[in-house]
Amino acid sequence: MQLTGLHVPLVTPFAADGTVDLASLERLAHESLADGADGLVALGTTGEPATLTPAERAAVTDRIGGVCAEHRAVFTVGAGSNATADTAAAFGRIDSRADFALVVVPYYTRPSEAGVIEHYRRVVAASPVPLIVYDVPQRTGRTLSLETLLELAAIDGVGGFKHAAGGVTETTVRLLAALTTASPGAVSVLAGDDPFVGAVLALGGHGAISATANVAAGEFARLLAAWREHRIEQARVIGGALCDLSAALFAEPNPTVIKGVLAAQGRIATPAVRLPLLPASASAVAAASALVPSVGAV
Repeated sequence: MQLTGLHVPLVTPFAADGTVDLASLERLAHESLADGADGLVALGTTGEPATLTPAERAAVTDRIGGVCAEHRAVFTVGAGSNATADTAAAFGRIDSRADFALVVVPYYTRPSEAGVIEHYRRVVAASPVPLIVYDVPQRTGRTLSLETLLELAAIDGVGGFKHAAGGVTETTVRLLAALTTASPGAVSVLAGDDPFVGAVLALGGHGAISATANVAAGEFARLLAAWREHRIEQARVIGGALCDLSAALFAEPNPTVIKGVLAAQGRIATPAVRLPLLPASASAVAAASALVPSVGAV
């Protein structure tokens, strides 16, 4: 399948005793799909996977996978580290219901671009599902050139990119143009920076993986539908409102403000996060919460 539409990287709710709140997680999953999301992502960065135990990661993946199966929605699992062998080995344990795996560009060690390409060649060979290359240089420390991105796109088993370059760059424009010309429909580009989802869609992007959609899945679904149906003026207005909301939700480290808003709405039991994250400030939560009704009214 080609990867298109809205995919929500769900937060991992925690109960008052610090355990994973699977009931709230399942409810969020159902709500996101009912609001118009096309798929869900388990163990994305927004889900705080680095702080979860192996058993907790398995439980989160199982619960989200079950909801996706029930709704016949696309199920993506976050995977990967900055060690190629460990990343490849993890695919021996991936949930059998997964449609895609979201694999981050190797971080911190800052390999050469040739090393990044070889990393994905080895990982693809071990994966039973297509990969989404998660390109997020502000977190990985490795900026990829257009030539490298196109070489990655040419690897059999790479299904798309989560493009989170920190804005709409020259590479964004050229990548979308090149993929449209060279392999239309084969490899997808999903917006990964929430404030720029509308701009990436306008350039021909295929969808979004949006943390903000944890609190505004319906509005992002409307945004994608407006671009798809060429309702350009409406799309610009919706995109502008979502840009404001996204900026407010990312005013403090993700997903702290998102969890604060969800808790204030009563959708999760607590706004708790795990160290090294600290809960969002009351002022940041209030500022973001105030924008949610205005987004829905667009």
